[in-house]
Amino acid sequence: MSFKINDSVTWVGKIDWALRKFHGDEYSTHKGSSYNSYLIRDEKTVLMDTVWRPFSKEFMQNLKKEIDLNKIDYIIVNHAEPDHSGALPDLMKEIPNTPIYCTKNAVKSIKGHYHQDWNFVEVKTGDKLNIGKKDLIFVEARMLHWPDTMFSYLTGDNILFSNDAFGQHYASELMFNDLVDKAELYQEATKYYANILTPFSKLVENKINEVLSFNLPVDMICPSHGIIWRDNPLQIVNKYMEWAKDYQENQVTIVYDTMWDATRKMAEAISEGIVAENKSIAIKQFNSSHSDKNDIVTEVFKSKAVIVGSSTINKGILYSTAGFLEQIKGLGFKNKKGGVFGSYGWSGESTKIICEDLTKAGFDLIDEGIKVLWEPDEAGLDICREYGRKIGKALL
Repeated sequence: MSFKINDSVTWVGKIDWALRKFHGDEYSTHKGSSYNSYLIRDEKTVLMDTVWRPFSKEFMQNLKKEIDLNKIDYIIVNHAEPDHSGALPDLMKEIPNTPIYCTKNAVKSIKGHYHQDWNFVEVKTGDKLNIGKKDLIFVEARMLHWPDTMFSYLTGDNILFSNDAFGQHYASELMFNDLVDKAELYQEATKYYANILTPFSKLVENKINEVLSFNLPVDMICPSHGIIWRDNPLQIVNKYMEWAKDYQENQVTIVYDTMWDATRKMAEAISEGIVAENKSIAIKQFNSSHSDKNDIVTEVFKSKAVIVGSSTINKGILYSTAGFLEQIKGLGFKNKKGGVFGSYGWSGESTKIICEDLTKAGFDLIDEGIKVLWEPDEAGLDICREYGRKIGKALL
């Protein structure tokens, strides 16, 4: 499959409808994804990125239907992870001397993945590649989200090839933001930012300001995953600027795991208390052993506070709660409050452990939390409701 984006740019990537897990088991892709590769034709012909390794043979077959490979003058690698560069080994067997333009860090990464010393041309911010009537201008985007990442800007057509920035794991045959379901698109774009780019929010803000300072017109943004932004493309840039500034909505997320439903009952009573004190706030509640971890993270990203609970087991906490806390520790959320609760039978260490982990994750604890012995009776549920009221007041 290929399709023309405009008179000079053709999409030659792969839509992966079946994908449900990405980066091993680290990211859920309920809506599939795409690996966007672009063929740019001027006096010279450029191939921008490739596809993930499992689709390399298919990519090569389709690319040969679109163009004689020997007519490709340059290859651009905006980012060297195998979901973008995976077809390079098959491609370079056919056109081994074609120059590959990428950052210095990308050369190291490509060699690390494929152990080949191809014809690399290192580029940095501001470097240009003339392809005839137009230029490709390169902008390093380190840690968005890898050290080797860069953007490429096509003059004349005013297209920003943004690699992993502004993308989504979202499969659609429509491929343009004015054609797909807007709610689905932004749901996947938010999830993508929350789970992948949150740790680099300050860099996102700085890089966007740097790119905007070049005063380059942007008529289209072509990411490496998901939908192409052609209708008001800067809407996603503006949204990234909003997300990068310690984003939050009027929402609380409660995350817990439970052995015999005692902790679940506590979570529900805490919710009642929050709403009783702060009627305008939205509550999202998740059992971490039953819910998708990336969906939970997306809701935490949107929240003013996360309230975490677990039963105590073997002087520790339940596995899914521990995994969730480890995950958010690495994401570096800022300007969010934390609350803690738990049930126990005899030792009751869970709240202390959760407090320590939330503090390490950068959350501002409301207090040391609450714990209830065995299954809460009505008096125990009242303690939980009162704790919810305390949280509600803290978030007014």
